[in-house]
Amino acid sequence: MSVIVAQSLHIFGLRSRVANNVCYFDEQIIIYPSGNSCVKYHLEQKWQKFIPGSEKSQGMLALAMSPSRRYLAISETVQEKPTITIYELSSVPCKKRKVLSVFDFPVQEFVSLAFSPDSKYLVAQTGPPESNLAYWMWEKQRTMAIVKTDIQNNPVYQVSFNPQDNTQVCITGNGIFKLFRYTEGTLKQTNFQRGEPQNYLSHAWLTEDRVMVGTDTGKLFLFESGDLRWETSIECKERPSEVEKDELAHESESLIEFPTASSPDLSSEMLCEAVGQQQASLPQISAIAAYSKGFACSAGPGVVLLFEKTEEKEGYRENREIRIPQDQRTSDPNQSDKQDVMCMCFSPSEETLLISTNKNQLYIFTMSSTEIIKGEPAHFEYLNFPLHSAAITGLDICIRKPLVATCSLDRSVRIWNYETNTLDLYKEYQEEAYAVSLHPTGLYVLAGFSDKLRLMNLLIDDIRTFKDFTVRGCRECTFSNGGHLFAAVNGNVIHIYSTTSFENVNNLKGHNGKVRSVIWSADDNKLISCGTDGAVYEWSLLTGKRESECVLKSCSYSGVAISPDAKIIFAVGSDQTLKEISDSSILCEVPTFDVTYTAIVVSHSGRMVFTGTSMGTIRSMKYPLPVHKEFNEYQAHAGPVTKMSITCDDQFLLTVSEDGCLLIWKVYDKEGRGLKREKEVGYADEVLITKTDMEEKTQVMLELKTRVEELKMENEYQLRLKDMNYNEKMKELTEKFIQEMESLKTKNQVLKAEKEKKELQYQEQLAELMEKQSREVQDLESGNNQKLLLEYEKYQELQVKSQRMQEEYEKQLHDMEETKNQALEELTEYYEAKLHEKTTLLEEAQDDARQQLQEFEETKKQIEEDEDREIQEIKIKYERRLREERESNLRLKGETGIMRKKFNSLQKEIEERSNDIETMKMEQQKLQSVIKSLEKDILGLKREIQERDETIQDKEKRIYDLKKKNQELEKFKFVLDYKIKELKKQIEPRENDIKAMKEQIQEMERELERFHQQNMQLELNITELRQKLKATDREMHKEQQKERDMEALVKRFKTDLHNCVGFIQEPKKLKEGIRELYDKYVQQADMVEIVGVDTDLQQEYTRQREHLERNLATLKKKVVKESEIHRADNVRIMQENVSLIKEINELRRELKVTRTHVHDLQSALGLNRKNKKQGIPDTGKSLSQYGGCADRQGFLYKEYEAQG
Repeated sequence: MSVIVAQSLHIFGLRSRVANNVCYFDEQIIIYPSGNSCVKYHLEQKWQKFIPGSEKSQGMLALAMSPSRRYLAISETVQEKPTITIYELSSVPCKKRKVLSVFDFPVQEFVSLAFSPDSKYLVAQTGPPESNLAYWMWEKQRTMAIVKTDIQNNPVYQVSFNPQDNTQVCITGNGIFKLFRYTEGTLKQTNFQRGEPQNYLSHAWLTEDRVMVGTDTGKLFLFESGDLRWETSIECKERPSEVEKDELAHESESLIEFPTASSPDLSSEMLCEAVGQQQASLPQISAIAAYSKGFACSAGPGVVLLFEKTEEKEGYRENREIRIPQDQRTSDPNQSDKQDVMCMCFSPSEETLLISTNKNQLYIFTMSSTEIIKGEPAHFEYLNFPLHSAAITGLDICIRKPLVATCSLDRSVRIWNYETNTLDLYKEYQEEAYAVSLHPTGLYVLAGFSDKLRLMNLLIDDIRTFKDFTVRGCRECTFSNGGHLFAAVNGNVIHIYSTTSFENVNNLKGHNGKVRSVIWSADDNKLISCGTDGAVYEWSLLTGKRESECVLKSCSYSGVAISPDAKIIFAVGSDQTLKEISDSSILCEVPTFDVTYTAIVVSHSGRMVFTGTSMGTIRSMKYPLPVHKEFNEYQAHAGPVTKMSITCDDQFLLTVSEDGCLLIWKVYDKEGRGLKREKEVGYADEVLITKTDMEEKTQVMLELKTRVEELKMENEYQLRLKDMNYNEKMKELTEKFIQEMESLKTKNQVLKAEKEKKELQYQEQLAELMEKQSREVQDLESGNNQKLLLEYEKYQELQVKSQRMQEEYEKQLHDMEETKNQALEELTEYYEAKLHEKTTLLEEAQDDARQQLQEFEETKKQIEEDEDREIQEIKIKYERRLREERESNLRLKGETGIMRKKFNSLQKEIEERSNDIETMKMEQQKLQSVIKSLEKDILGLKREIQERDETIQDKEKRIYDLKKKNQELEKFKFVLDYKIKELKKQIEPRENDIKAMKEQIQEMERELERFHQQNMQLELNITELRQKLKATDREMHKEQQKERDMEALVKRFKTDLHNCVGFIQEPKKLKEGIRELYDKYVQQADMVEIVGVDTDLQQEYTRQREHLERNLATLKKKVVKESEIHRADNVRIMQENVSLIKEINELRRELKVTRTHVHDLQSALGLNRKNKKQGIPDTGKSLSQYGGCADRQGFLYKEYEAQG
């Protein structure tokens, strides 16, 4: 570890692409992602605390704050693997509670996260193509459930928990709105989408069963328990009328003026254009946030609408419109407010609304102002100040002031104060700014734009240009340490200008590639430069020539630094080393350990070296440079570091990156040497202001003073008048009150006298009423006593009668029981005798039935034996037919196998040709990109030639151009040779894989044939068993029917016998009844049995016949089905062959087109002759071979069609 320590102090920037990128920790602290960290920012005290990203992190993707505001979950990509890190926010500093990095399901990245209401569960949505929704108990790192939310690879934007239910989850995406519930270890969808699918961009839970969802077409849908309850459409609205330009002159005179709610300026023409654009595109509802009264949602660029719940219906009505204000310091104020709202959130008390936009800006709005000023248009305010919205390309500091200048691809130049951590000045331009440099005094700034180089004054409230230099596309510029000179880079030439006379003092030429970095020595006598051509040059400004050089063509340098004594040069580049150069030779090369350094800076004491990497990290190391890993690495930015700078007192390190963030570091040396300033000199407070501005402001001040004095006089006079009026009113009021008091006293005395009289009257009335009540009570008591005596006597008489009735009923019941018992005994004896007789008769009938059954079984056996012989003969016939069919099937399978092999070979050839086509397309694209880059370079060179016609001769320019072209062509040739070798290496392992796969396919086909034969045999066995079951069922039903008939006969016999018993006293009638019974039952039963035997034989014969006919029908159906299957297979194979032939013809056409393109490119670049010399095979032969394959396949198809 190094003794040099850097601590992150403050960061300016926001990462708007992180999902859910703004959230409140408490009422005064917010959390948002910036660089490669999350920042805790206090709104009032303005301090920042950092939650750094994971080591080797490639950037954050999503945030989630737990409802308890105790945990923060961050989705990152670490070494190309997704991870979720959960931090405990209550601890100081914030600690990692859990890291989820091992997943049992495929995942590339997590695009959205959410905590459950009790913060015990975490749900995460992965991006396409997996689109999995994972549900964790995160403290135990246990996956509870996983479900695939989409099959069509549509993007999913947001996932959230029900605010009252741990088990319910909502997700929205393109054509996706789904509610899931966790039950029995799985996530089950509980809603079903109806109607046309929408692109649902955002959603928010309003209650435990209501979800508000927004679309990209300006529609709001309210779903209750998954069903649509309410919807509305939002339309683009015109901006309200603005205040005139004259009012801008009366605004406050601060160092920087931010746009207020009442100060944007719009002309009528610009307003019409903006309205036309808004009407052309529907507003996108990209963010929704719920609060107690309703919800807030974005309504297109720069607009947020507040909706409140209506009392009458279930819906919501629009209550307030809040807009992002226009910024007058931008190049186009009409477009400055056209920012898409990415995220919004309310503070815990719902007093403030915070939003983030796609231009990396943070805005805040106080909700109480909506109630106070309901008539006026509402506007957001910057949370602090406007931030960079694109990659920062330039950075510089000065000596006399604590200022930092930055420029960005967002076309702005900004001046920051690293002591107060504020933005002092900023201005936007029409062109992109590539480089910036601050004068040591902090009063001037030099900025390189795409069209020119500008020298500008830093005024009290503006950045004003006062000199333009014709240096196009200046990618690097820097003031000398003394400030009397500045260097500006144009391509591969360094121009030296005088700051006082603005003359071009010198032009330093020698680089063959673009110059990437320039730095002055401490005494301003030397200038060190490095470029993409692998050269590091040391220039002497006295002679204008090179003093030393170090060229390494294999390395493209990106940054250079110099030691305070100007003896050692430090350079970093694409070869992943840090080089220490002295006297044109490399003294030492320090490895970077698999990271590319993009920037470097050396402290003014010479003891500290800081480097920025392509991963966005910062490394601090001590000088002399360590050979091993003796450095500290810090997570800083989410993109490559573009520039670094260190203050003159070595107290602060400043870094900028392509992520648009400026990071201020506090530098410490554990050994405590070399970090204190030599002189305790304070920073300068002076600022520049033009004479006209000063005069205008003094004039305004004088006018305001006179206005104040006039207002004072007017106020004093009005106060005196008011005092007079108030005194007179006071007198009148006192007199009125005295009169009223006297009248009230007299009224009070009269009322007291009346009260005494009334009291006496009420006492007399009470006494009379009490006497009346006592008399009435006595009369009622005497009357009630007499009535009670009469009722008691009646009760006693009724009791005596009831006792007599009970005795009589008991006697009658006893007599009835005795008679009943006697009758029962007589009946039982009589019926027992009759039962004995009937049982004997039944036994005889059963013996007869057994004999008849035995005879029936013998006949049945004989019939079955005959039928079995016939069945076997039929089976033998059909088995022969089955064998023949199987043999024919095997033949057809053999033919299909041959056709498959041919088809596979053709497929292989097609794949090879498609691979060749892809490689040719890739080469074509690369050639086109090279041509484009060459054309751009040619255009740049032509411009340079036109500008320098006066200074440089035509012959030198032509020679230079030809040399450059030759170098580019040599590089191009080297790249092409290398790519051809790589492609050859890739082809060999793929051919081996194809052979192995073919063998596997053949084995699989054999197994399939075996399984098919087994299945056929099993199906035949099943059909035979089913037919046997049906026959047994029929026999069982017949036996049951016979049994029912016998039971009915017995019942009828019993009833007739019971009727005969009635004639027991009359012998004649009894005899006749018994004869009738004999005639009716004995003779008819014999006849029924004989007839029954004949019918049973016929039924058995018909049953066997039906059984055989069914077997025949099933076998015929099987044969028909198998023939249809074979025909379908043949037709399918023919169709596949037709489609393959069509694809081959299309590929041939594409090959011809690519061949003509490649030929044109080769002829344009002059590579035809080289290819012929090196023996590259002609594509015409391959095309003819390819055409021959297609012709062969067409012939096979015709032959197969003739066979079919």
